[in-house]
Formats: sequence, C-alpha cells, structure tokens
Amino acid sequence: MSVTRPVDIQLLDRIQQRTASVAVIGGGYVGLTTAVELARAGFGVTVIELDRSKVAALQAGSNYIDHLSDGAISEVVRSGRLQASASFLPLASTDVVLICVPTPITDHHAPDLSFVRAAAEQIRAHMRAGQLVILESTTYPGTTAELLKPILESAGLVVGRDIWLAFSPERTDPGNKRPFATIPKVVGADDPESSRLATAFFQTIAERVVTVSSAAAAEMVKLYENVFRNINIAFANEVALLCDRIGLDVWEIIDAAATKPYGFMPFYPGPGPGGHCIPVDPIYLAWRAQQFDLPVRFIELATSINLSMPRHVCNKLAGLLNEHGKCLKGARILVLGVAYKRNISDVRESPALKLIPLLRENHAVVLYSDPHVPTLRVEGELMESTPLDEDTLASCDCAVILTDHSAYDYEAIARHAPLIMDTRNVLRDVTRPGVVRL
Repeated sequence: MSVTRPVDIQLLDRIQQRTASVAVIGGGYVGLTTAVELARAGFGVTVIELDRSKVAALQAGSNYIDHLSDGAISEVVRSGRLQASASFLPLASTDVVLICVPTPITDHHAPDLSFVRAAAEQIRAHMRAGQLVILESTTYPGTTAELLKPILESAGLVVGRDIWLAFSPERTDPGNKRPFATIPKVVGADDPESSRLATAFFQTIAERVVTVSSAAAAEMVKLYENVFRNINIAFANEVALLCDRIGLDVWEIIDAAATKPYGFMPFYPGPGPGGHCIPVDPIYLAWRAQQFDLPVRFIELATSINLSMPRHVCNKLAGLLNEHGKCLKGARILVLGVAYKRNISDVRESPALKLIPLLRENHAVVLYSDPHVPTLRVEGELMESTPLDEDTLASCDCAVILTDHSAYDYEAIARHAPLIMDTRNVLRDVTRPGVVRL
C-alpha cells in the first residue's frame, strides 16, 4: 500500500498550483519546446544548456528552434518564467528536473547513453530530498531503472521514499503545427508516488496523460511507436523498388490503396528516413533484444532496407543521366533539400548525408540548396547552400529533390532544371521528359 508523506503532498501541491520550480537539462528541440510550454503554464523554468551561444540567445529572448517563434521565447523570458544557464547549480533549488538530452548511437550501432549518464551525475551532485526527476530522452526499456536510478540513489537518497523518478517519452514533431497540449503524454514509474507526481506534473501542460505500469513500459511505448513507422516505411520502400523494376508507379498504387476505408494506413517511400528517432530507435530496440538473446530479424531487415535507399537514389540518378547521354562522373548534381524533413533545419541522420558522399564516390560535382540549412558538414567538409535561381537550375546536369520544403518554387524547378530526380513525388503532375520519380 502506498503511504503518502508530507513531502509528497507538498510537492504535489506546488505542482498543481504551478509554483514548483523546474529545470530542463538540454535546450534542443525537445527540451526548449517543453520548457516554453511549462513556462506558459505558469512554472518558473530554467533551461540548463552547455552551449553558451544558446544560453545567450535565450537570455536575450531569441529563438534558435524552427518550430518555435521568437515571440514565444521573448514572452516567457520577459515574464521572468524562463531562464537559461550553462551551470548545473540551479538544480539544487529545483523541485522537478527533466532530462532532455541526446541519445545517439555509437559507431558500433550500440546505444550511446553518455549524455544521460552525465546529466544523472550532475543531478546526483546537486540533489536534495523531495525532488522529482523525469527522463524524456528516447531510450531502451530498462534505462530508468538500471542506469538512472542507481546513479541517483548513490547520493544516499532512495527513489520512492526521498526522491521520485519517472520516464515520459518526448513526442515532439518538428515542423508540425499541432498544439503541444493536444499530444497525449505517456508516463511510467516504478513506484506509486513517482507515478502520481509525474502524472500530475504533465497534466498541467497536456490535455491527456496516459499512465502506464512502469518506467520500462513507457520506454517501450516510444520505441514501439517509432519502430512501427520505420517498418512500414521500409515496406513502402521495398514496394517502390519492386514497382520500379516491373514498371509500375508506386505512388499511384499507394494512393489507390489508401481509398480503402478500413485496415490500411498509407506510408510512402522516400530517400530514407532521417531525424533522431526513426533511424535510431530500431537500433536501440534491437540492441536491447540481444541482451535477452532474442533476434528481431523483422526490425533489422526494415533498417537495412531503409539504409539502402540513398544508394538506390544514386543508382537511379545515374540511370537517368545515362538515358540522356550523360554519365554521373563529372556531372553537376544539385541536391534540393538536406534537412531530414520538410520545413525544418535539422539534418540529423538525413539521407543527404549518405547520398552526397555516394555521388562524390562516383566523381560527381555536388552542390546543394536548402533555405533552412545555410551550411552543411559532410564527412568533415563544410558546404554552403547555393542560392536557388534560374541560372543555378539551368547550369546543373540534374536536380535531386530530396526534401520537399514548402519554400521551393516547384514550377520553376520543373521548368529550368534539365533533368530531375524527384524522391518526394512533389512533381506528380509534371510529365515532361527528364523528370523521374522514385
């Protein structure tokens, strides 16, 4: 039976009254977006970010995240509800701590939890009784209990008695205008009071909170969501490869199938998924499955299919050039869009980072144009975005539409580029020779 202690009641009351102080470790897409929502809800929030340029920007009320407006940042900064610091000292006086740090993979395709571990050690160094710690970074089932909890308890405080610990997966969707509050928040913890406090906390900024049985269950929810997408994208990509081989239009096939009013959800092919979640989360889940001696062949196969798509684009591009009496060697290739999805600047795991080296291996001359990404580092070399105009389009041998940004003038692209490889089906109504789709 759960016994509610006075310290629990005090923290719960501060959360419900929105007088609890909050620290968000990590000022990236997830951390800053969540911090702004909490500040708008009335909490006093400190964003702890080691990048001092980001700290300076926030202190000045400026924004560096695509899907947030400058007005959203300046409003909460002027009100005094949002602050930023490059120091971890504010943790000592904080009621609730959110960990929103990267969880990448190593060169050996294993989870890299060094940022989570470093954040946990800083929390431990400044911890006091009565704090609630919530991990939001995407990770494998067991991280909260097996990594985070032991580090925190090494300070002499016990989770569930002196401090509280929960996991709540982020569901930030960069570039999507869906209001933050309308996205249900999943929460999981391994003791009743941690669960109760974390649920109450997120009820202040989310219209619906879904509380699951444990932290591991909540961790698994996030991986299931994203691996589901990865597998279905892989299926769409494999069907695209087959349609290409037998001379069918995969886009026509999918659009017709999507007319079925039940039992079907359309997924579309592309040059390969990007971003932190879709390409990375299957690797986290497969790695965890190995710890339990369980092969997850379906998941691994989907990952391999998606990883093959940049090479397919390169090969199809070479074929297009050959059909028009050109070869890839020495060809001037204009890559349109290097962000991993439309209308954002995030290039993490972008297929462009794989396609550009492949084109260069074949001795093509590669330039790119992206209104959201002024510079791009590819294999150590810094590239600069080329202004997109009639001369740029006309002077290339082939343009590759890799990201379907809204800012592009697709009519002008179709009119002036000699050859076009369209990986996003944005030129579906263009029928002139020299335009091919994935």
